[in-house]
Amino acid sequence: MKEKSELKVTVPAGVYAQLRGDLETPMQLTIKNDRIVIQPAPADRLRSGRLAFIWPLLVSLVSTVAIFLYWLHIGVHVIPMTGDVSIASFTIGFGVVGGIALFAGFFVQSRNDPDNRFSKAVYWRNFPVILLAFAIILGMALLGTFWVLGTLFPGATFDPFTAVLQVLVFLILANVFMVQMALRINAATLSSLLTIVIVSGAVISMASNGSRQWWQYNLSFLGTKLASNAWQFNLTLVMTALVMISLIDYLFVQLNAQHRKSWRLTTLRALLTLAAIDLGCIGVFPNNAQFHVLHDEIAGMLVTIILIIIIGLRWLLPEVSKEFLWASYAIGVVEFLMNMGFRVFGYPSLTAFEIQGFAIGFAWLLFLFNRLQALIAEGTVAWPIVIECEPDKENSPRN
Repeated sequence: MKEKSELKVTVPAGVYAQLRGDLETPMQLTIKNDRIVIQPAPADRLRSGRLAFIWPLLVSLVSTVAIFLYWLHIGVHVIPMTGDVSIASFTIGFGVVGGIALFAGFFVQSRNDPDNRFSKAVYWRNFPVILLAFAIILGMALLGTFWVLGTLFPGATFDPFTAVLQVLVFLILANVFMVQMALRINAATLSSLLTIVIVSGAVISMASNGSRQWWQYNLSFLGTKLASNAWQFNLTLVMTALVMISLIDYLFVQLNAQHRKSWRLTTLRALLTLAAIDLGCIGVFPNNAQFHVLHDEIAGMLVTIILIIIIGLRWLLPEVSKEFLWASYAIGVVEFLMNMGFRVFGYPSLTAFEIQGFAIGFAWLLFLFNRLQALIAEGTVAWPIVIECEPDKENSPRN
């Protein structure tokens, strides 16, 4: 059988720098979905990826053994799905603690790796916020999972061995998730994190206040003293603001590097940061009696800031397309009409106005962040190449 000849690709120094290659690192060229991909050989990639699975597995095993020994020590022979001493309580406790430790460790390692293309662009000042946000998401995910399981299997109990196996599975899933997130922090991840925090927090707050018929008052009711667990709603707003500030910092540092720092980008960054701070202040000053006037002023200011950003897009956003510009204007007009309709005609209702106005404004912010990500991607340098087929030496004509 004829052996494959070694393929040699000569690239300029600039291209090689983009590959972040090492002269001693084995590389390979593959074709995937009609695209040529040059990357480290499988063995090299697998070697770097093993630790991302081995450490979560080790931490999960150690935690599971500790849990099992504790159950034997206190003489528990029947373990319920939920409760004080249960699969849920120990999984959530050990899962969040272990997940935070793994996230922090792998983030620091990848942040210090000069060849890392993801975490390298996330600055240390944003690390505490990102870590806290992922810890909350993991805790909420585990709480929600066991709430569903407790509802589906009420009163279910297990022997210690069966219970500890279930704990092990959940811990491995939680720890692997946290490690993978730590290794893949970028603008897209932060945008997804922003959406998950605000949507999950709002839905949980609405669900926990369903019996109090919060919709008969307004959306801000969820953060008042009259609401059940109002801290969840207020914390959601504060966390959303902090993650949003981190995302803005991530995006504009890279934009300034590619498009040069200008008053336009600085102004746009300041307005977006001000909008994030305003959103956080809505959670810090809930719509209680002592903060009612201040809360309304802050909420109204958020709408005003978004409208100012939309109006100024033509001058503030580099290379803004006509489609995005006119779509933004349309959203601004809708927000303005809804605001005037509520204030002058009382339609829509306060609850509908708050929910619809916030949903539309937040969705537009996500589109704006996606546009900023696209601007960063446009800065990627591409080189044209010519690929020639190596002549078959056996069938080539002889001289």
